[in-house]
Amino acid sequence: MRVPHACGVDETGNIRQSGQQDYVLRTVEERGVRLVRLWFTDVLGRHKSVAISPAELTTVFEEGLQFDGSAIDGFSRVQESDVLARPDASTFELLPWAAPDEPSGTMFCDITNLDGAPFEGDPRQVLRRNLDRANTAGFKMFCAPEVEFFYLAQNTGQPVLLDQASYFDLTTADVSSDLRKRTLHMLEALSIPVEYSFHEDAPSQHEIDLQYTDALTMADSVMTLRLAVKKIAMEGGVYATFMPKPLNGIQGSGMHTHLSLFRDGANAFFDEDDEHGLSTIARSFIAGLLHHSREITAVTNQLVNSYKRINEGYEAPRYVSWAHNNRSALVRVPVTRAGRPDSTRVEYRALDPACNPYLAFSLLLAAGLRGVEKGYDLPREAAVSLDELSRTEQQDLGVASLPTNLSEALDEMEESELVRDALGDHIFEWFLRNKRAEWSDYQRQVTPFELEQYLPNW
Repeated sequence: MRVPHACGVDETGNIRQSGQQDYVLRTVEERGVRLVRLWFTDVLGRHKSVAISPAELTTVFEEGLQFDGSAIDGFSRVQESDVLARPDASTFELLPWAAPDEPSGTMFCDITNLDGAPFEGDPRQVLRRNLDRANTAGFKMFCAPEVEFFYLAQNTGQPVLLDQASYFDLTTADVSSDLRKRTLHMLEALSIPVEYSFHEDAPSQHEIDLQYTDALTMADSVMTLRLAVKKIAMEGGVYATFMPKPLNGIQGSGMHTHLSLFRDGANAFFDEDDEHGLSTIARSFIAGLLHHSREITAVTNQLVNSYKRINEGYEAPRYVSWAHNNRSALVRVPVTRAGRPDSTRVEYRALDPACNPYLAFSLLLAAGLRGVEKGYDLPREAAVSLDELSRTEQQDLGVASLPTNLSEALDEMEESELVRDALGDHIFEWFLRNKRAEWSDYQRQVTPFELEQYLPNW
């Protein structure tokens, strides 16, 4: 059973980790586990895995598993290549898709240097570090993402949709409903609670909303969800994609993420004396998200394709604004449930499901906390859809736009002290180099649009 992560490591934490390791070792023996898969991600958020036998588990708990970090994108340089994968026993789960005659378990890992210090290239350690900073200020961040994706008949050439259904449609006879149902059962078996699941607006598009939990557990859960969705789809003979904008003319996939800070067990975003139930901390946190949104967009929307979703509109935000009921806003403040002050939260709507959740959550936290620390003032609410206003009216409201492409987003990120500080020099510099190269490659490609528009006429 997965338990929420504690921020930082102290004597109590060490005792807790030791007890969790004993539980894992006992479970592995009692269940006859044949393989234990150790999971982590590279800087871009791609899932990595290495399998060990149960006989090695005690040693790996004590010493870590040494491997060549230079072989992983964004990790080590060749001259400083070796790092250690240290399994987090609190994340142990039995894999529900393992064969009955070969039961397997899995754990997420923190990556450290050989001397045991946190490795700067590990996204999970980046999130741990930012959560520790928040904890020092008395806060714990909880979040809940709404993860959208498409089921397609194939993953090469022109995407082929599986249905023509729309929002909340009940498609009892098609393959998509069965795939989603099987995925929910898989997530439940992996101790990942789901709040909602349904067909989204676009044909063949689906959404799975995860229940609120601490940010580190949630980042692990997003990684597991993406793996489970793809695995179940593959077993069903179709393809699942978290690409933000796989098709023209219909909406793309986002990962709207609900956020709140808790302090001393209470929701720090709630104030019963405020008209809308928002505390000063919540208002400053929202102001921080808005103020630094352009700087963090390269990470929250890390693909060239991400900006096709943002630029086309639908419910993807293009403008740096906030509102209560306006879904075109970048930050939305949902209505607090009656009698439930703990449900007070803000929703950041720019994220897409191709992001690295460890880095994206780190920057959302860093931006919001900067607003709290500096006492940023919350700008005027955008009560109407900004798409309906003229550019002059938008300027009168003081509304900026999000970056319109990856290159512009990288320019903003490169000048950001906040992003460099939150990510650390190692990941900050590598991310910029990698994404500049991606943009350069994209710029050299002749696209179908160009061939269709120009080849017959010029």
